Amino acid sequence: MRIITAFVLLVIILLPVHAQDTNETEENLDYLNINPKKNKTYGFSIGTQIGFIYGQAFEFVYPMYNDSSGRLLSELKYDMKPVLYFGLKADFGKINPLSAPGFFASLSFKAGIPGYSGTHENRDWLSSNNSELTNFSSHDNITKEMFIADLLLGASIPVKSLFYIKPFLSGSWMSFYFSGKNGYRTYDYENWEVIPFKGEVITYKQDWLLLAAGFLIGTDILHPLSFNISFKISPLAYCAATDHHIKKNYVYKDFTSFGFYLEPEANVSIFLKQFELSLNFAYKYIGRTEGETYIKENGETLYYLAPTKAGAGLSIIDTHFLFSVHF
Repeated sequence: MRIITAFVLLVIILLPVHAQDTNETEENLDYLNINPKKNKTYGFSIGTQIGFIYGQAFEFVYPMYNDSSGRLLSELKYDMKPVLYFGLKADFGKINPLSAPGFFASLSFKAGIPGYSGTHENRDWLSSNNSELTNFSSHDNITKEMFIADLLLGASIPVKSLFYIKPFLSGSWMSFYFSGKNGYRTYDYENWEVIPFKGEVITYKQDWLLLAAGFLIGTDILHPLSFNISFKISPLAYCAATDHHIKKNYVYKDFTSFGFYLEPEANVSIFLKQFELSLNFAYKYIGRTEGETYIKENGETLYYLAPTKAGAGLSIIDTHFLFSVHF
């Protein structure tokens, strides 16, 4: 990881951004179907995107001492199956990335459309004698809010006029807010009797901060089609979360970190003059984070440190269309 990060920083610092683009003539620009301007080597684009998230967010409680003989004390799953969203994206970089080295930047923002998104399930393993399930509950899950913002900064390096490589650093912020309503519970100490719920039972909010290094490989040799794949990786996923158990009026605040984050992505685009239509597929995975939990009970004003540890995770597919205009 340190080697990848150091390499990206070295390339960005030493990159000959002002190198002479001897091969970047108007004919080179024509192949992009963008109106060429003399000596113009960089351009930017802005676009609208619409897509959906499909997957799950996770909340974990880790056992301490003899709380449970299992690996987890509790696991809560929040469905996003699916969550529709819309957003904006802006890019800046070389007009012809195959002509000469350069740099690039990309900024993206997505906002989810609130609505029903599957189920929320809660499982507990509260026995210190065995690892059998002791509690289970299920509710309708409503995604009330979803926001995702991504920033990429990196270098663009052509390879023999066939394809280009873009090492980069990325930063992402993601926020998800869920509400569990209605449903039922069933516990082993109540002989698994099914007890129904009515109304809102739980709310859960995750705020993620992700710092990662990565690379992109792309080609325009089949113009007007363009293809690229990219990969991000980091051990630096951080999550601040708030869990409100409404029936008991308990509020849990979790501050967890060092989850393993990876994100492979694939993109195909078609250029029509200065317009671009893209289809993008990405998979985001964040393994279990771990950290402290603070509890506030029964409407009290002060939080106290819980004896248990908390965690969070994520596993989602992100698919969208992007329509951009190049300038």
